[in-house]
Amino acid sequence: MTYAITQTCCNDATCVAVCPVNCIHPTPEERAFGSTEMLHIDPRACIDCGACADACPVDAIFPVDSLAAGQREYADINAAYYEGEEAPPAGAAVDGPNFHVWGEPVFGRSLPSDFGPLRVAVVGTGPAGMYAAQDLLLHTAAEVTLIDRLPVAGGLVRYGVAPDHPATKKVGDTFSRFHSHPRVRMHLGIEVGRDVTAEELAAHHDAVIYAVGASADRRLGIPGEDSPGCLSATSFVAWYNAHPEAVAQGVDLSAERVVVVGNGNVALDVARILVADPEALAGTDIAAHALKALRASRVREVVVLGRRGPEDAAYTRSELLALKHLPGVELVVDDHDPRAGAAIDAAGAGDRAGMLRGLARVRTNAASPGPGSGAADRRIVLRFHSEPVEILDDAGARTVRVTDGGGEGTADLAAGMLLRAIGYRGLPVPGLPFDETSGTVPHEGGRVAGLPGGYVVGWIKRGPSGGIGANRTCAAETVGTLLADAVAGTLPTPTGDAKAFRRLARRRNRRVVDARGLAAIDRAERDRGRRDGRPRVKLATVEELVATARAGRLPRLSR
Repeated sequence: MTYAITQTCCNDATCVAVCPVNCIHPTPEERAFGSTEMLHIDPRACIDCGACADACPVDAIFPVDSLAAGQREYADINAAYYEGEEAPPAGAAVDGPNFHVWGEPVFGRSLPSDFGPLRVAVVGTGPAGMYAAQDLLLHTAAEVTLIDRLPVAGGLVRYGVAPDHPATKKVGDTFSRFHSHPRVRMHLGIEVGRDVTAEELAAHHDAVIYAVGASADRRLGIPGEDSPGCLSATSFVAWYNAHPEAVAQGVDLSAERVVVVGNGNVALDVARILVADPEALAGTDIAAHALKALRASRVREVVVLGRRGPEDAAYTRSELLALKHLPGVELVVDDHDPRAGAAIDAAGAGDRAGMLRGLARVRTNAASPGPGSGAADRRIVLRFHSEPVEILDDAGARTVRVTDGGGEGTADLAAGMLLRAIGYRGLPVPGLPFDETSGTVPHEGGRVAGLPGGYVVGWIKRGPSGGIGANRTCAAETVGTLLADAVAGTLPTPTGDAKAFRRLARRRNRRVVDARGLAAIDRAERDRGRRDGRPRVKLATVEELVATARAGRLPRLSR
């Protein structure tokens, strides 16, 4: 029996490090690492030891024989990665494009033993920031200050991962063990540019790593985009994930059709949530207000618009498979443009386009959702070679005008809501240079241009691409650059210490949450979840989060 990696793969390569026979690829040393959708286990070399499954932070690895019906295709996906490669001889380590000899672990990002501890601030507690903090804490004697503008940690793991992907969220457990590390000081609810300046932050630390992500969204640039009912997927995801800056009652699900613009994983995420069974979502950490709205929702059809063809879709195969196996939901392809069907028929079975083979091909009814088939009463329509050109709103009757028939004409689709999911975009950080074109901070190997002691990691560094695990490699580069600068003596000397920064932060913002307050929030949310049979019920406002953190810090009175 062999193991297979499934849809929740985070690509952080923890499994690669523990595999005794080097059967998981691509490894961080191989050129393909970071460009593949997921890692793959070679079924010919796997010895069924289970070390990878034990080490996986997101529960993505299972024995092939135990795969559920919706995951059995992953056995073939893993095996297909190695097609055309010779299997390694029994007991032998083979060096080649798909078989890399994994020797003793070597960590190049470290400091000489006689080097004094650095004080490093990490701004942002999502995966990028926490991978950077983890590197520093595990391999140097650095003291780390964790800063986040929200009064709770987690970033993308807490507020970006869909609630029906609980295994992916488990990577947060790996990060949370560093929140109470003895060399970590946490200041949550502090925003750079509002409460403290970049200069003040630098004055109290040897180096500052900015891991602030890409919190804005790209716009369509078409007439009617700002009309009611036209939202960004960014705000919709924040709404169902209980982000404290999301408007709890801001989503109208009273119409039968929603149009989603975009062909990436986020587009498929929001489409799936819109038509999923609310009772299945009730066992997740979805926001309470979102669950209530979805239970009352009248949405029966989601039309996903892709500007290009199925062969160029940006979503991963695993996200597409999740749609194909969604109970009570039919996945179909709109055949308004013959190029889509031709691409599907010509594609290989493992290609994204080829995975659509066998799906029904329909013409979207302009006025109302089409009927489902069999037991399906809801459906998702993948409409390729189509993009919105205008949004019309006549007294609340909303219509999305889209290109039709190879771009030779247009069609009007009645829709209660339009969600744009065409990409995220970084925002400027006061005190740092910013490239308006790319939405990133200019850097060299993570070192901020013209700002000694300043570094970036994650989406603000490389743009909004790559999943959670991609941040591990990204953080490794940035931390390596920082430590090289430390050894070279080019880091500025701070004028203030950790205590002075703590006093400054609390003077500027009286509602700062520390590690004890964060632990109180976690306990409260889990307690609320246990009462409702859910993993947690999130506190959805800044006021609730801060009040819970403060209450949890109060000393217990003896009886």
